[in-house]
Amino acid sequence: MKVLRGIISAAVAMGLAASMPAAAQLIDTPAEFAVIMDHDTGQILYSKRGDEPMTPASMTKMMTALVVFELVERGEISLTDKFTVSEDAWRRGGFPSGTSTMGLKPKDTPTVEELLHGVITMSGNDACIVLAEGISGSEPAFAARMTQMAHEMGLSSVNFVNTTGLEGEGHVVSAIDLAKIAKMTIDKYPQYYPWYSLPSYTWREYTQANRNPLLEVAGADGLKTGHLESSGYGLTASAVRDGVRRTIVINGLPTMAARAQEAERLMRVAIQSFDLRTIGPDTVELPDVSVWLGEQRTVPVSLAEPIKVVGHKAAYSKAKAELVLDKAVRAPVKKGDVVGKFVVTLEGQAPVSAPVIAEADVKKLGFVGMAIEGISTFMKTGGDE
Repeated sequence: MKVLRGIISAAVAMGLAASMPAAAQLIDTPAEFAVIMDHDTGQILYSKRGDEPMTPASMTKMMTALVVFELVERGEISLTDKFTVSEDAWRRGGFPSGTSTMGLKPKDTPTVEELLHGVITMSGNDACIVLAEGISGSEPAFAARMTQMAHEMGLSSVNFVNTTGLEGEGHVVSAIDLAKIAKMTIDKYPQYYPWYSLPSYTWREYTQANRNPLLEVAGADGLKTGHLESSGYGLTASAVRDGVRRTIVINGLPTMAARAQEAERLMRVAIQSFDLRTIGPDTVELPDVSVWLGEQRTVPVSLAEPIKVVGHKAAYSKAKAELVLDKAVRAPVKKGDVVGKFVVTLEGQAPVSAPVIAEADVKKLGFVGMAIEGISTFMKTGGDE
């Protein structure tokens, strides 16, 4: 049998893995939609309706900004490019709209960088529309580009009909995909991500404070709030403590105060109640695997790479580990051949796995050896077919 040397306690079951029943959630939240993601692994630690498309409100603007970051990196636009504010952008997103605004006026010529601050810190709907018109000619065209790019990134729940998150029929994204957008922003654009932690931004005489209630919590450094009457109060937020980063998404809370309270609580749970542990070749001993028609009847095996396991601390005592062989291992076997996988399952989490490889060569039996093996098998089964 194998030993996990204090990482987790589990038994190894040879053969195919049995199906696991759905695990009960170890935490809950009053939010209608909620997700906790471990940033390092991208693993979803907790989900409440996390894969269901929902109305994201201004959390949409994370994707608006992400697309602009991408276009800047590609050289299609520059941070110093200037776009002219149209009458439409001012009327639908400026002060006349009565919605979140950067305070732009018709014929203003802000730079792309200024507009991005307007989107990220000020949640300016006018800034989003000006960027869309300046880059794609119209907001619907830019929203279509946002959707296309999201699908290319594997975000299948996304359908954006605008850049702002204002009411729009069919404008949806899941909480899990919002968490993934946050991860892509942090990983791919570290030079821009600090903009999400700015406490305020001023365009000319107008200053708007960052609405993210978690920025006052130790370790929190972004991302974006959202609110509509139809969606309630939401937030996508990320924080890092002691080198561990977690991202939360919540939506559907009844008040701004409820959002702030639940965001702080859920982030605390995300950081304190979940553990990341690494199981490596040097920490797990696997049993030898039987080899059919080999000069040796078994071959030693090991993990090909470490497995990072993330889960609720309370779940580790009941963790399940399995050495899974997809089929019988048949000679010849070469050292380094993949013979199966090692699967670890924690309550509330999807199984994680790593390849298992042979640690030695095993030659195939010769003609005489195979004949003897055949006779031996015949004798054991009594010749039954």
